[in-house]
Amino acid sequence: MTTKTVQAHPHAIAAREERRAEALAMGIDEPFIAELVDRFYASVREDAMLGPVFDARVDDWPKHLGQMNRFWQSILLSAGNFTGNPMMKHLAIPTIGQEHFQQWLRLFYQTLHAIAPSPEAVAHVGAKARMIAESLLTGIWVHRDKGDPLARKVELPDV
Repeated sequence: MTTKTVQAHPHAIAAREERRAEALAMGIDEPFIAELVDRFYASVREDAMLGPVFDARVDDWPKHLGQMNRFWQSILLSAGNFTGNPMMKHLAIPTIGQEHFQQWLRLFYQTLHAIAPSPEAVAHVGAKARMIAESLLTGIWVHRDKGDPLARKVELPDV
């Protein structure tokens, strides 16, 4: 049996490299992402609303933080080193709703504003975080709640 290696198209590689270069020019790099993840999740763990949600599901914080670092590296630096299914993880939480994503974003933005290397980084990373929150919330409404996402108004804070 032979294994076929799939190589990325040169255009896709160039686009990934361009996104990475743009992020690096804003000061978004691996050390920034690691600090963002560590500080943000420290505030999440202390939060009255979100702390219990995470405490009930995360039993190995170093492992979770590593996974979140890889997630954000993939989102912000096109690293491609994240494997997982965030939607399924969130769908499995029966009580999670819009108010949780609102608080998640508030804490994320606080952390981002405190440590971001540039105003461009705040805008870029904040927009990515909001897009992710909106996507997860919409997926929950459609798949878990069996609702029509067009019948509901997404109300999430902006950076």
